[in-house]
Amino acid sequence: MELYFAILNFTLAGVIGIVGILTLKKVSVPNEVVFASLPLLFGLHQLTEGFVWLGVEGEIAHRALQMAETIFIYYAQGVLPFLIPLAIWLVEKNGFKRHLLSILTLLGFGLMLYTLYGLATVSSDVKVLHNTLYYSNPWTANYYDAAIYVLTTCGALMLSSSISIQLFGFLNLIGLSLIAFLLPYGFTSVWCLYAAAISGLLYFYFVERRIRFLRELKVEREKLTSKLEDEEDELSAKLEEEVEALNKIKLFTKKA
Repeated sequence: MELYFAILNFTLAGVIGIVGILTLKKVSVPNEVVFASLPLLFGLHQLTEGFVWLGVEGEIAHRALQMAETIFIYYAQGVLPFLIPLAIWLVEKNGFKRHLLSILTLLGFGLMLYTLYGLATVSSDVKVLHNTLYYSNPWTANYYDAAIYVLTTCGALMLSSSISIQLFGFLNLIGLSLIAFLLPYGFTSVWCLYAAAISGLLYFYFVERRIRFLRELKVEREKLTSKLEDEEDELSAKLEEEVEALNKIKLFTKKA
């Protein structure tokens, strides 16, 4: 059974990886790079869990399993609560929301340092429980870390001005809540799988950006057209005045 889950992770990693590459190709300014990298990173994350499944099945060496497990849990529990608010903060344009996102980014950075320290000093374990990978570490097994984690990840996404990013955050919050209620032992594994599966929504941020750009371009073109028409009308009026003045001069000359 574990082998089938490994295949599922590898397949999802390939699909999301393609979406991630397409998303990265949409980048036009440096501050979009971190955000555009998220789908690809989710794909690579699932690739890592595929090797975890192979490890618990005994298909790869125990050392390789430990490496895959470490990479997966460090990224899932340590890096994501900082990476996500940072990515959204970098692309957000609204000043007030950007200020709130900066607070969440700092909060996520603190949580990342705290979590990575705990993961580095307290040993983690992974096992299969009810056909689900159960990652456990005493350091992160508390409600305080979980609450800050949800706030910095889902909260940052839902703060965005982009509808597609908001939707991604809202769906993650729903999925995360259901998983925590139904499969608390599979929280890390199943939620990351779910988040990776819907991370393609982030691609539509660039579709939104394109539509917004075209709308702004249309408005600017209409303004420019209106300005040119006004200048043309003004020039025509001045020309008529000059012609009329010239005609008066000719008429006066003839009479003289």
